Amino acid sequence: MCGIAGYIAPSPAAGASEALRRMAARIAHRGPDDEGFFEAGTRDGGFRVGLAHRRLAILDLATGHQPMGNEDGQVQVVFNGEIYNFAALRQELIGLGHRFATVSDTETLVHAWEQWGTDCVHRLAGMFAFAIWDAHQELLFVARDRFGKKPLFIAQHHGALVFGSEIKALLAWPGLPRELDNAALWDYFQYRYVPAPRTLWQSVRKLLPGTWLCWKRGEMTQARYWSPPDAQARIDAPPSDDATGAFLNELDRAVRMRMVADVPFGAFLSGGIDSSAVVALMARHSRLPVKTFSVGFAESAYSELAYASQIATRFHTEHHELTVSAADLVNHLPAMARYRDAPVAETADVPIYLLSVKARETVKMVLTGEGADELLAGYPKHRFERHARSWQRLPQWTRRTVAGPLAAALPYRCWRLQTVMATLGIEAFDARMPRWFGAITHEQCLDLLQLPPSEAPPDRQPFAADPAAGALRRILHFDQTSWLPDNLLERGDRMTMAASIEGRMPFMDHELAAFVSSLPDRYRLRGRRSKWILHEAMQRLLPPAILDRPKVGFRLPVNLWLRGHLRDYLHEHLTGAASQTRAYYRPQALQRVLDEHDCGRRNHEKLLWCMLNLEIWQRECLSGVDTAAA
Repeated sequence: MCGIAGYIAPSPAAGASEALRRMAARIAHRGPDDEGFFEAGTRDGGFRVGLAHRRLAILDLATGHQPMGNEDGQVQVVFNGEIYNFAALRQELIGLGHRFATVSDTETLVHAWEQWGTDCVHRLAGMFAFAIWDAHQELLFVARDRFGKKPLFIAQHHGALVFGSEIKALLAWPGLPRELDNAALWDYFQYRYVPAPRTLWQSVRKLLPGTWLCWKRGEMTQARYWSPPDAQARIDAPPSDDATGAFLNELDRAVRMRMVADVPFGAFLSGGIDSSAVVALMARHSRLPVKTFSVGFAESAYSELAYASQIATRFHTEHHELTVSAADLVNHLPAMARYRDAPVAETADVPIYLLSVKARETVKMVLTGEGADELLAGYPKHRFERHARSWQRLPQWTRRTVAGPLAAALPYRCWRLQTVMATLGIEAFDARMPRWFGAITHEQCLDLLQLPPSEAPPDRQPFAADPAAGALRRILHFDQTSWLPDNLLERGDRMTMAASIEGRMPFMDHELAAFVSSLPDRYRLRGRRSKWILHEAMQRLLPPAILDRPKVGFRLPVNLWLRGHLRDYLHEHLTGAASQTRAYYRPQALQRVLDEHDCGRRNHEKLLWCMLNLEIWQRECLSGVDTAAA
């Protein structure tokens, strides 16, 4: 787990060496244990390449220094992540004649590239973003893992290609423009994040998950090598005799693989079924008590600490708890924007960061339950989406004159039901998907924003699932290719790495995903039961108090705080004289949103949180403030 950066630029590339070191310094929090650099020129002197690495040592502590090369030094790699099947690949490559100088998973990448070229990515099981310079072929190859657990950003400027684990590294490149992408702003309000490949900077793009890019003699090619299997309709084949047992074996394998480390590690434990399942399986394979870390809030309705404590007691873990308040948000939001290089669109960023800081006192790596909902259909929206077509068959006048006004007349506490009814009525799949978790619709953006409208989302893959796959698989494919990599996985990476700690996610195992996708939909949703197969598999391991309780989700009481502790803070940022984003909004529409939330007539929690954090991000990152991490 590390941070990487680099460039390929036309010679003489004045200032490139100094810029490369600045790029590495910007992401030092990702790798406080070591740093390394490599620079070389092409044979004709036309281009110069540079690679930088910051290391967080998890495996092969003694000989894992990067950049790492092959025997003659003509192939060099910088790598962020973990290759969980590196031991098996190493033995296969040794059998094919390759010689290893270390026991690092990084060196496996070097020889896998020599053996299989661009096809090496198909052999890797893990989370990764890496760059390889092959001097023999004079090409630069960069790749990102299937689900996009590890980030990789790219930019082109005056013939140079620069890349890095975080945007702040790229912004250290001389002259790289820092203009705001207005189209991305529209995406941000509709999704609560910016879908790939866009970022809020016009000049910076994300390399898409499951994608590689190759630069060779000034020409670039790019290919998507993997897509989640839910994109296609299930092959009509009967499941195994014991599908639940087979699922448990797959999940157990995924957990066991992610427990390989040469440093102390533990687990984030929320008290929900996902993280509880991970801890239960970790306890099977650990000789020592598992170290667990939980975060909660003073407001009991939002806190799961009591449930996490039950799991800690049941599995005899070494348990640590943390409580977060509204004051913690105010104190840490500016730093979180700098770490994330983006508005803190998820309220959970701050508690995850603070929990990571606490965990770092005793461990360097944690396992988490992230991704289970997106793999196994754990959200209410997955149940509701199956009814979209039936809802839309109602006569339009019924929806417009009866259902619409009825939803609008519901009391404040029924805002979730209002969202469901409004979302089901959106006929276009592309427009309906972001509405399930987004802040506002395109039409509401037109009412609120004074910026030019955005185009359609630039990455079509989240919407490209075969309609024959069915409603459930289409929405899961959207989650797995957009909501996860561009929001939740990005959050998990930035907040853990900000504290110099590695997070591993067993549910984000591509073989586990393939197995789950091979099953009929009823193994994920059955009646009102979400994640049915996980519940069945955990019957013998987890207590009924965990299995049978309603889903809470990792939510902060921001709705309450924005009307209480954070009200003045919110208004100052959005309407005060120092506000840098006030001009983005139509004044009357902005005031209406604030008034409706203040008096409790409407719940604008998502929208106001997005607006507040856009203002903080603009102050911290866009307006000339150095973007080095706090």
